[in-house]
Amino acid sequence: MPQPAHVTALADADESTLPEDLQPYFQKCRDKLGFVPNVLRAWLIRPERLRNFIRLYDELMLAPIGLSKLEREMIAVAVSSYNRCYYCLVAHGAAVRKLSGDPQLGEMMAFNYRVADLAPRQRAMLDFALQLTVAPHTVTEADRVALRGHGFGDADIFDIAEVAAFFNYTNRVAHAVDMMPNAEYHGLGRG
Repeated sequence: MPQPAHVTALADADESTLPEDLQPYFQKCRDKLGFVPNVLRAWLIRPERLRNFIRLYDELMLAPIGLSKLEREMIAVAVSSYNRCYYCLVAHGAAVRKLSGDPQLGEMMAFNYRVADLAPRQRAMLDFALQLTVAPHTVTEADRVALRGHGFGDADIFDIAEVAAFFNYTNRVAHAVDMMPNAEYHGLGRG
């Protein structure tokens, strides 16, 4: 049974409304991925917010920082798993599969990252991201000290927090509007 065909449960924005300055970004997606992610189409309802979304996403997920791209995608999937965000589990689970070269890791991350054979550093990172998701008020200096013990610097800890927070935000938007992932994601990184 295929997933619903809509981008969101709201009126789907037509790409004919795409502002001229965003057209090269959409084309870059087509060139790199073969499609435009539905999350971008969903944000067309508010073009200025789409610009902000793109800037923040690119900075958090693509810019060179202490966390690898795979680690950032792992955070996205662990947070989205707790939040049961279908869109992000499919899209970012595909990224984990592709970046790791391990289709099983993508599945384990989506269902329960704790069953995956992860390095202690990655497990600590994901435990912290989940703590921020489930009970942010419980984070203390001891939690930051534990991350430092795994080699994370203060900038890394900030990045873990910001990536986790970003996906908690986008998960809630995706749920609110019934955002569907592109069907193409389902086959990515499966060999």
